[in-house]
Amino acid sequence: MRVLVVNAGSSSLKLSLVSADGSVHAATTVERWEGHGHRDPVKQFLDGLEGVDAVGHRVVHGGPRYRAAARVDEELLDYLESIRDLAPLHNPRAVAGIRVVSELSPDVPAVACFDTSFHATLPAEASTYALPKEWNARFGLRRYGFHGLSHAYAVRQAAAVVGAAVPDLRIVSCHLGAGASLAAVRDGICRDTTMGFTPLAGLVMVTRSGDVDPGLLLWLLQHGGLSVGELDEALENRSGLKGLSGTSGDLRDVLAGRAAGDPDCALALDVFVHQLCREIAAMTAAVGGLDVLVMTGGIGEHNPLVRALVAKRLSYLGVDIDPAVNEKADADADITGHGAAACTVVVAAREDVEITRQVAELVTGGAGPAHAGEG
Repeated sequence: MRVLVVNAGSSSLKLSLVSADGSVHAATTVERWEGHGHRDPVKQFLDGLEGVDAVGHRVVHGGPRYRAAARVDEELLDYLESIRDLAPLHNPRAVAGIRVVSELSPDVPAVACFDTSFHATLPAEASTYALPKEWNARFGLRRYGFHGLSHAYAVRQAAAVVGAAVPDLRIVSCHLGAGASLAAVRDGICRDTTMGFTPLAGLVMVTRSGDVDPGLLLWLLQHGGLSVGELDEALENRSGLKGLSGTSGDLRDVLAGRAAGDPDCALALDVFVHQLCREIAAMTAAVGGLDVLVMTGGIGEHNPLVRALVAKRLSYLGVDIDPAVNEKADADADITGHGAAACTVVVAAREDVEITRQVAELVTGGAGPAHAGEG
């Protein structure tokens, strides 16, 4: 089966034709994609394709209803429109991408694949916020988690690299890119994650703050003279590595500043690594130990310094890496050091392969219910 994978970002639209073995037959990125009315570049790409069996759309947020990949229909689209405020930068764009491709290829089955689905298995103690229970019920408040498509692929691929079955391993998956999150997996299912109701929670990211004392945010609103809009914009776009270092926030710029002696850049890296190691330890506690630590995403795949700093600080968990292998590794590599109690694996991020797998499973195995449960 060959699947057209559609990934609508906040400013671009990525299209690729992918086989189940991961082969990419064609791909393009429509920069500055304007949404539903911007059809011509999409049509041009689709007109040049042959052998499209199905379409898989990446959707960031499935809300409380969609807990697994689902066939695209008007009910699904209406629901995604109704929860647009849960992911205002991404879900409306995903809906626009679904509508454009469906209009251009109406006879090709389409499936929505959700980043939140991987975390639908979180136990109640991990997903429930200690807020008034009537708020949780009324507003659907819970830890949803994100980057699920990346985590799902990374977990399976890491198990393959170390030659073991996923259900036999306690795995902490680290998706480290512009956005960053961790997932704790035991018995083949996700037991905990760092992102929460929104993708702002958890780790320090390139421009996002990660976890901040909610009392501090209330203080800024009540006593700092900030508006809700100003606070929202700063937490999303001017915090994280960018806010701490005064650079773009790209880790390469932070490291260049650190090498040049900039104390702000040095502190930014220290805060990033401290938070990352603290949360990896928390994820390890959630699954009762650590067999495999997985590094994926742009930073996880391509930055040996971060991997080395993390391994050094987590040696008490049995993490150790081979320095020479670590320096050269950038994709699907076992960088475990001799005598380490836990394996450390670098995996190339392939959300497109995970989407292809989910689409093929749903299309060839029968449509099933449009959603797997609510609440």
